[in-house]
Amino acid sequence: MDVVVCWKWLGERAPTQVGVSHADEAALALARHLTGESGSVTVLLSGPPGAEAAAREALARGATSAVRLDGAGDEPSRDVAGALARAIAEDHDVHLVVCGDASFDRGSGSVPAFVAAQLDWPQALGLLELAPTPDGALTATRRLDQGRREQLVIRGRAVVSVEPGVARPQRASLAALRTARTASIQVRPGPPPLAEPPGESVPFRPRARVVAAPSGEDALTRVRDLADSDTAAHATDTVELDPSAAAARIVELLTQWGYRKGGRRGP
Repeated sequence: MDVVVCWKWLGERAPTQVGVSHADEAALALARHLTGESGSVTVLLSGPPGAEAAAREALARGATSAVRLDGAGDEPSRDVAGALARAIAEDHDVHLVVCGDASFDRGSGSVPAFVAAQLDWPQALGLLELAPTPDGALTATRRLDQGRREQLVIRGRAVVSVEPGVARPQRASLAALRTARTASIQVRPGPPPLAEPPGESVPFRPRARVVAAPSGEDALTRVRDLADSDTAAHATDTVELDPSAAAARIVELLTQWGYRKGGRRGP
């Protein structure tokens, strides 16, 4: 079995730590357990040249190869997932994609779902356990609300995301770390650069209503007209009309309340 592990590189701007999350580390440990000695594990991550330190850490921890998708490291999740999916699709021997369930910075957990959508593969997200079966399938356990669990059977190609407790990451040996320092890291095109917004974004504001000036000979009367202090609260008017008359009544009220041109102030 050939497995791809997607890592999220956390740069200097990450709020907690530099490197990768515990869930990503567990994803690599699980992939190594599933492949054993016969399969291969490829780690994909998106980021600038500084992200290659994390890629070498993956090699030291047992990954067969590591690929860095050249990017700034702060692209939207959908764009990163698209670049990951394109790199995965180039390798026709990949049977499984394993991701951490959430990163330390954004933590939305949306990248695995986006990758599955781009590849048109089934997805199983937020897994607590993942184990092979004798017939070549995978059994998975997923957390549900109120402490319940869901049992899944995964056959064929799939994208999964796992929680940190799914596997125990192993420390890299000193010899593996020294070997990883000189290992080659493949570099492929990453997500497209962010485009400048077409214009200034402002919060949505409903269009203003055209209302007539308050009526009244003195200021107090006009203030009362503005505040509707003389109108009973929650007043209702129930009428029964035929469809054409009802439509005309609705238009009349909308005009009176100022929602149509030529109307006066609303109630």
